[in-house]
Amino acid sequence: MSNVISEYQKWKQQGESLRAQARQAMESRFKELLTEAVQVAEEYKADFGTALKPPAPVTAFRYKAGAKAKAGKAKKALPPAAREASSKPSPKVSGLEKRLAAAKKKLEEAKAASKPTRNHEDKVYELEDELRLATQAG
Repeated sequence: MSNVISEYQKWKQQGESLRAQARQAMESRFKELLTEAVQVAEEYKADFGTALKPPAPVTAFRYKAGAKAKAGKAKKALPPAAREASSKPSPKVSGLEKRLAAAKKKLEEAKAASKPTRNHEDKVYELEDELRLATQAG
């Protein structure tokens, strides 16, 4: 009887190891495919001037194509006075930063009190996203 149990435990351990390896391989392949998809999309846009549309089951496929490099070049082209003015955060960005700080504080307080944090985490994520978009736009 103990032989059956030990064989079962051995089999279970091998299965867990194989599962971990498969998970890692799938994650790696997924990242490779996404990287390749980005390259194809960029090449398509460069050659044909329009963006590729993903197939119907794919609800979203977004990537930033060199947005940081373009923003850096544009900022360098500005005169020094304009660069200083553009480096000051807008009132919208300042407001978002304050709201984000408050949301993070509430999240930490909820964690410390062992309360549910899902809503707080979602709010922090939303505010970070808004802030990122606001800083990229302006």
